[in-house]
Amino acid sequence: MFSVDFDNGSGFLSVFYSLGSDPLQLWAKRVGPPPASSSKSKQQPTTSLSSDSNNSNSSSPPQTGPATVVVPHVDFVIDDTLNSQVLELLSPNLPSTFITTPSLPTRTLGIKLPILVFLVKNLGKYWSFEVTILDDRGEKRRFRASNFQSTTRVKPYITTMPLRMDPGWNQIQLNLADYTKRAYGTAFAEVQRITVHANCRIRRIYFSDRLVQENDLPAEFKLYLPVVN
Repeated sequence: MFSVDFDNGSGFLSVFYSLGSDPLQLWAKRVGPPPASSSKSKQQPTTSLSSDSNNSNSSSPPQTGPATVVVPHVDFVIDDTLNSQVLELLSPNLPSTFITTPSLPTRTLGIKLPILVFLVKNLGKYWSFEVTILDDRGEKRRFRASNFQSTTRVKPYITTMPLRMDPGWNQIQLNLADYTKRAYGTAFAEVQRITVHANCRIRRIYFSDRLVQENDLPAEFKLYLPVVN
């Protein structure tokens, strides 16, 4: 999709923006089935995103908490903090509800910019995302981050990492070139796929050619939060 070297003079490439004319143009979405009944649904903890599962290397979050109905959805909503449209992914079952790009499984992004940035909201629920990259040896590697694990684990083709978030809106930066070198001793070549699972709200997902401080970002890539007096 983006396999031609990208250069717009700014070093930034956005793949999702909630206020765009067609925000999900590059994405496919999947929404898991609704819970059969409230007695079979489990509410996820809302007190701490750093809660660990009993098995810190598990790829799925523990299902704990009082029974409640959480209807899975991927919908645009008006965020009460930003007072504007964002994309909300909610589900009691993370693997079944997600968005992924490219929309076709046979295609790849081919993005060569090494810094991936998410502008996302902490909903106080379990959340995960996964990035598939290609390295200079032609090997596909996956980096999966989640807030229900406590340790990093490196396997031949997947690295799972803990994710820590502040309350409210967050800017999460991933240096994929550094991750690839440290985990596999190879060089990052390109990003092939991004998959974002429930539960979160998303303002923007973009790439850059370098790590950039908030004050140095172009205006359209900043996360503007209301000033609290």
